Amino acid sequence: MARVLGKELGKFTRDKSGSFYQNDKAIITSAVGHLLEQKKPMTEGGKSLPWKFDYLPVIPKSFELEPIKQSEDRLKKVLQLAKSKDVTEIVNACDAGREGELIFHNLVRYGKWTKPARRLWMQSMTDEAILNAWHSMRSEADMQPLTNAAVCRSESDWLIGLNSTRALTILQSRGGFSVTPAGRVQTPTLAILTQRELEIQAFEPEPYSEVWADFGVQSGVYSAAGLTATGRRTTIPIPVRSASGIRRWPPSSATAAGASPVR
Repeated sequence: MARVLGKELGKFTRDKSGSFYQNDKAIITSAVGHLLEQKKPMTEGGKSLPWKFDYLPVIPKSFELEPIKQSEDRLKKVLQLAKSKDVTEIVNACDAGREGELIFHNLVRYGKWTKPARRLWMQSMTDEAILNAWHSMRSEADMQPLTNAAVCRSESDWLIGLNSTRALTILQSRGGFSVTPAGRVQTPTLAILTQRELEIQAFEPEPYSEVWADFGVQSGVYSAAGLTATGRRTTIPIPVRSASGIRRWPPSSATAAGASPVR
């Protein structure tokens, strides 16, 4: 991005630390994904919340943020640059989507930024797309609905995941302790996979027959499978349509039509 924007703002030079680029007009840095996360639940005394039903459900009065330990150094650098007196405006160039909005919103909230901000909404990382986005940046008001959706998703995931995981873990850990993770996306997905696996295990193969015929035309002979049109009367019971679209009948029913069993 520094290379592309250099065409508009002048050449950028990389800082010795490698964490940002700068010139006389702008500073470019990156968040490398999420730098903050929802704060873990604590007791009024500041201790970790016990895994007991007495403490559920956990519904905080306000959702607080805390640094992600693995990227705490990057967070400090981003906050330091944003608070610099030389910076008068902040441009959000995070991924164009709900998650990108959440990353930036959490930084603004945690860092208590009050400087004006605009949104660099890039549909791709081509030179043309970046420059077009630079010349048509969006306002904070334009992005507010998407920001609200991002925050809602994040906080609801936290509520569902934390409370469900703790409740299931407590139920499953009688006589021991074994974390049973649950979540808004994870649990329904696992349920779908489990249901399908049970269907596969319960499957019992059955013999079936297909009705085929040879048709003579001027150019030769070709074979085709029998298909029953909807509503058409037939002496053969209504067949089952296979994934390939070919009609299949029970052997006893298809024998009348001259079919041979398929194994």
